[in-house]
Amino acid sequence: MKLHFSIPLCLLLLLSGLPGAGKAQPPKREVRAVWLTTIGGLDWPREKANNAKGIERQKQELTDILDRLQAARFNTIILQTRIRSTVIYPSLIEPWDDCLTGHTDKAPGYDPLAFAIEECHKRHLELHAWVVAFPGNSFVKAKALGRKAMQHRLPRLCIKTNDYWMLNPGEPATANYLASICSEITRNYDIDGIHLDYIRYPEKEIRFNDAATYRKYGKGQSLSAWRRNNVSRCAEAIHAAVKQLKPWVRVSCSPIGKHDDLPRYTSKGWNAYTTVYQEAQNWLRNGWMDMLVPMMYFEGNHFYPFAKDWIENSHGRIIVPGLGAYFLAKGQKDWPLDIIERENYVVRSMGASGQAYFRSRFVTENTKGLYDFLKNCFYTTPAFTPALTWEKADSLPAPTDLHIARQDGKAQLVWDAPSSVKDITYNVYRSFSLPVNTEDIRNLVAYGLKKPGLDLGTDIPDTYRPNYAITIMDRYGNESHAACLEAPRLYASTSTCTGLLSLKGNILLLPPKNREEYILVTDMSGRITHTFPYTGHMDIGNLKPGLYDIRTLENKGKSHFLGRLFRK
Repeated sequence: MKLHFSIPLCLLLLLSGLPGAGKAQPPKREVRAVWLTTIGGLDWPREKANNAKGIERQKQELTDILDRLQAARFNTIILQTRIRSTVIYPSLIEPWDDCLTGHTDKAPGYDPLAFAIEECHKRHLELHAWVVAFPGNSFVKAKALGRKAMQHRLPRLCIKTNDYWMLNPGEPATANYLASICSEITRNYDIDGIHLDYIRYPEKEIRFNDAATYRKYGKGQSLSAWRRNNVSRCAEAIHAAVKQLKPWVRVSCSPIGKHDDLPRYTSKGWNAYTTVYQEAQNWLRNGWMDMLVPMMYFEGNHFYPFAKDWIENSHGRIIVPGLGAYFLAKGQKDWPLDIIERENYVVRSMGASGQAYFRSRFVTENTKGLYDFLKNCFYTTPAFTPALTWEKADSLPAPTDLHIARQDGKAQLVWDAPSSVKDITYNVYRSFSLPVNTEDIRNLVAYGLKKPGLDLGTDIPDTYRPNYAITIMDRYGNESHAACLEAPRLYASTSTCTGLLSLKGNILLLPPKNREEYILVTDMSGRITHTFPYTGHMDIGNLKPGLYDIRTLENKGKSHFLGRLFRK
């Protein structure tokens, strides 16, 4: 009988020495997102909010999901906010969706969107409001909604498909209507992004007859060009409406995963540009999108060439390939985990700006070990989302008067807040080397601080503490130059018992041997971590980073303190 063992890809990369896990410096900035689906409570909510206990259970269910994603170092939640012409917040435009209570157009007794934003921001997670653009109510739900159904409120803008109503992209007023919904969300909520889904024509399998609209508005354009212009008009209108209110809010969409046929690879008749009339790469060129999250639920040559095409045509904007995590499930395509693993590593090496996963449930429930891989192998450090460098923002000064405040054996890192800029946060970096490299995310020790100041815990002498650097970050993701606090150093010779012992690379030079036989290395609790024979030098390459005491040991048991050593 043959035994088969599954070794995680990150471990294989480490063992083989290939580029990937554990070798390259982790990215400081990348989007790490999930689509959190509310339609039918697929990802959330499964609990219904029909009374006080139901509300609390529904809230707890969401915070449990967010806790798990925060622990795996995600930074972006794409929360389905407008579903099918129904919403999960109190709107003056559209009715409540039934996912919250199980009842048509019933308020849940709290504001789910406001709650989700607050809980995301507590955990340093961005919340992007996911707006399903054109599709509306199914015929069944439309009947239940009565006069509040979309086709009754907007009869001139609606068109029938197989079994649901949808907004007609060819009607010019459709763009204004969608812009009004996105404006309502942006104006009333502290969102970080508006994310557009299904901002496209339906696929050819869905019955859709816009011949009358084309005759009315086509004006000599080809049908394909006219349809593309209709969708683009909506993207432009939404972008303008959002940016007029809050220019730092990221506008994004999820186009079909293949933009168009490539010279060497065909899209097999399913692409954004030709099939559903999304000229999404042009939206980047025109500045109507800050970010694209193409739905790349494919593998092999259906994935990699098209991912490269998106990245090469980013026009300086953010490209985040959307990965089909749901295809790991046995009820779907039953993919092995290594398909998603390899896609992650490859798109990062290609220069993509991050990754997104459809859907959140398949991440948080650790389908095929996906959560374990992301937390333990791929997202091993935090990451900031990419900055909106193309938006005009106030220049950021560096913090001032950075110093250590001491009281009752405790220490606090403090600095002055600038008065010239508002709505900012602070990031704290530290390192035993100078200058503190704020581009190395491994040096980040605290981020998203609302107020100046960081508790350092028990006070230690300045000569044993690391160097610190503080930066300011605004809502656009821009980061200021660093203010640095350098620790004073006492570089003592190896024959003294004060200060830090001197190193040459990984070699610690020792004084001439007398009666000493061994060198003892102890941590700050006095526990012996290493012993070495006493020679003229000692290689400390195997020591983990930290502060150690170096002592001698004679045959008769006598021990003498030589000094302290910082391993960087």
